[in-house]
Amino acid sequence: MMKKAEMLQDIQDYDSAKAAIESGADELIPGEIVHAILDGENAIRVWREYRGLSQQAAAQIAEVSAPYLSQLETGKRKGSLEVLSAIARTLNVSLEQIVSE
Repeated sequence: MMKKAEMLQDIQDYDSAKAAIESGADELIPGEIVHAILDGENAIRVWREYRGLSQQAAAQIAEVSAPYLSQLETGKRKGSLEVLSAIARTLNVSLEQIVSE
């Protein structure tokens, strides 16, 4: 009986995850994105490139200068919470997905 209950829960979890993806409430993250970030590449740059945005376009949407965004991507500067939040919104990711430490 316990195995059937576990299988039913797995099926319900799968159906919920599938529905969230289909509705746009959730997103599948490609493996190359995950691996790039885990390999130490800058998450802001990885997500920006994945979203198909140039530095100039992303900076404009986030209302920061392109040189500032470049410095964030190269690690020469640390952004404020306000700036990092704006960049996360621009890239349609959570703050946690672009901040590592």
